[in-house]
Amino acid sequence: MNKDRVEGKVKDMAGRVERQAGEWTDDPEKQAKGIAKQAEGKVQNAWGKAKDAANQSGSKPPKSESDDAKESSDSHR
Repeated sequence: MNKDRVEGKVKDMAGRVERQAGEWTDDPEKQAKGIAKQAEGKVQNAWGKAKDAANQSGSKPPKSESDDAKESSDSHR
């Protein structure tokens, strides 16, 4: 399990809590923020799973935008 999967799961759970709190307090803005955080966490978790699968198959994991930005800054040195 890599860092993306862990952080994604944490965001997903935090979003669930925030969404539920919004439902209990009848706060649609808090519900929407919680739903958005959940979605972000699910995407990050899925990205981490893809990277894990690529590592297990022996191929290079797909690059993220942050990886591209790092390579770009490294090549300018």
